[in-house]
Amino acid sequence: MSFSNGVREEICTYISDKDKRFACLYGMLLFGRTLSREQICFQTESSIAAEQFGKLFNAVFRQEIKCREHIRKSGAVLYIYEINDTAVTDMVYSKYRFSETERLIDSEIIATNSLGVFTAGVFLACGSVNDPSKEYHMEFTVPEEGLAAQLITLLGDIGVTAKSVIRRGQPVVYIKGSESIEDTLTFIGAQQSTLEIMNVKIFKDVRNRANRRANCDTANIDKVVNAAVRQINDIQLIADTDGLDSLSDELKELAELRLENVDMSLQEIGESLSEPISRSGVNHRFRKIAQIAESIRNRGASGENK
Repeated sequence: MSFSNGVREEICTYISDKDKRFACLYGMLLFGRTLSREQICFQTESSIAAEQFGKLFNAVFRQEIKCREHIRKSGAVLYIYEINDTAVTDMVYSKYRFSETERLIDSEIIATNSLGVFTAGVFLACGSVNDPSKEYHMEFTVPEEGLAAQLITLLGDIGVTAKSVIRRGQPVVYIKGSESIEDTLTFIGAQQSTLEIMNVKIFKDVRNRANRRANCDTANIDKVVNAAVRQINDIQLIADTDGLDSLSDELKELAELRLENVDMSLQEIGESLSEPISRSGVNHRFRKIAQIAESIRNRGASGENK
């Protein structure tokens, strides 16, 4: 099941009493495909939303309406309710006080505590939300620009910033950002889906931290390996020219220990010396070896120039 259908299924489970059914159906009708005295048409690709519309219409108006299915070229099923009986459409217009000229949200006919259920109906009619593991994006493809503006205002009242865009000639209200989507889902009654997004965020955060740590560890390993290679090259140069016996006892012990233990860290080398020293002490001695090797290289270069 898609994440959107999971949200739809969740919000349908708590629309049980009279006020909630009334408010939810209001949202579905107002934001449905066609709303006029001549015809009311509700269509969706979600079987969950389609079933809910039929149930709510029967509960509110005591009218059984039939749903027909249309198979699109893509193979997707479109569920369609068409009401052409003007006696029924007049009843709908009268009960919900729909305007004859434009679609408007009339908050006065919805109980204050049912605004979330009304918005749940809007989501069932025209909303969708992406799988949070891929992208944080929620949108409503609304039938008219005036409704888009009102929906943005409604969402703004609960602290959610929504924006609109025209896509294929139709207004789309969209919400970005996990927290705004969480607030919207909670408002429409999809608390379980909200928790799912939070869990995804936690998983992503842990994974990103692990990746950063792994990248950091890899970078540190590369630095250790590169440093060890430079140290071995310096030691080998000294051994091939002046010999390791030319070094002081402490530098000779360090050089031999490094040649025998290529993968040792500075701290491990320091702890393995006959007289253990700190990491910084080991680093200091390697700098002395590097200086001796550099002087040998300079000496060789001077000889070549003569």
